[in-house]
Amino acid sequence: MPVFPIFKNNQQLPPDMPSLRSNRIQSIDILRGIVMIIMAVDHTRDFFHLPAATSDPLNPNTTSLPIYLTRWITHFCAPTFVLLSGVSAYLSSRNKTAGEAGAFLIKRGLWLVLVEIAIVTLGITFNPGYNFIILQVIWAIGASMIILGLLRRLPYNVLLIIGILLFFGHDIIWYLLPGAPRDASQLVKFLLTANGNIVPVSSQRVIGDFYAVLPWTGVMVMGFCLGRWFGKEYPGEKRRRQLLMTGISLTILFFVLRLANGYGDPAPWRRMDTPLKTFFSFFFVSKYPPSLMYLSATLGLSLTALSLLEYAKGKWTQVVSVYGRVPFFYYILHFYLLHTILVIFFFATGHTTAQISSGGGLMFQAPGFGYGLVVVYIIWIAAVAALYWPCRWFARYKLEHRQWWLSYI
Repeated sequence: MPVFPIFKNNQQLPPDMPSLRSNRIQSIDILRGIVMIIMAVDHTRDFFHLPAATSDPLNPNTTSLPIYLTRWITHFCAPTFVLLSGVSAYLSSRNKTAGEAGAFLIKRGLWLVLVEIAIVTLGITFNPGYNFIILQVIWAIGASMIILGLLRRLPYNVLLIIGILLFFGHDIIWYLLPGAPRDASQLVKFLLTANGNIVPVSSQRVIGDFYAVLPWTGVMVMGFCLGRWFGKEYPGEKRRRQLLMTGISLTILFFVLRLANGYGDPAPWRRMDTPLKTFFSFFFVSKYPPSLMYLSATLGLSLTALSLLEYAKGKWTQVVSVYGRVPFFYYILHFYLLHTILVIFFFATGHTTAQISSGGGLMFQAPGFGYGLVVVYIIWIAAVAALYWPCRWFARYKLEHRQWWLSYI
């Protein structure tokens, strides 16, 4: 995912990767690398799992524990990306004036929206006609960066209040809507309630809006304010303690809100005919749009992990952090790699060009095409492993070069 460079004195790099002009916060690279790797399993499932296009992996009545967990674990990815993008925005802005930092955020946000429409959409659909334009996490990050750029001149405490109000208060929209969410205006859907919102733009083209902007903006603004804890002058032990306490507090908040079964998510959980289904229902919180319960559950554990990862050492941290150093590069590349593998499997299993489909949605997914979870996991591991070396190369390139365009990738 797109983030800005972030710095620390105790950088850890693979032995043959030179430490040049900047240092990085190792714990953030590790956490981001972990969620990048986890993210790919869900996208692999979308492409290759047999029932992916026809059933909800979180539906308590139709799912299984392996499928449920395969999907649920990836809930941590988007909130962590957005939060860390806010942290990075704060750290990169310290050497700029408020006007310069705001202008850069706006330009980078506009660039990310363009990337989502032109590059990510094509990687997901392989549809050169762009019949189905997809707005997902890159769109949410880009739009949130634009808003943060416009707010950048405000004092830190005012930004913190805005972030708190958006983060903890955005679910009030469900009490204010006069009718069902589908009856809300397009503006309200784009800003607050998007859940597979399909917007026709012509007779042959639609936009699929899956990420409501303002809840994610709240996460980014909170990350921006959290960035103060990662400044060089901030005591490391104090930061670790605050991250741990904040993470634990958010996790407790999730359980309190979920047990109360009221504010914090548009759909209450209910007791079902088996304990396992009840478990599924309890943890089935809204990502589209992200509810307070969803954000509390995911970011609570992410912040706790971020605190503990400051002590992490070993070869595995060096490997994982490679993906975390070039998240945007990895994100784009993994869609094109997975979809290319899909095309190979499609034709290798006897499908023809007549079955490619030129309509909306994914191409190269004919009815009945797909595999079980074991094959999905094998493809996921192979794809992540294959991307290690390109990511390692690009991480080295970014360390060794300072072209202006690298700050946008």
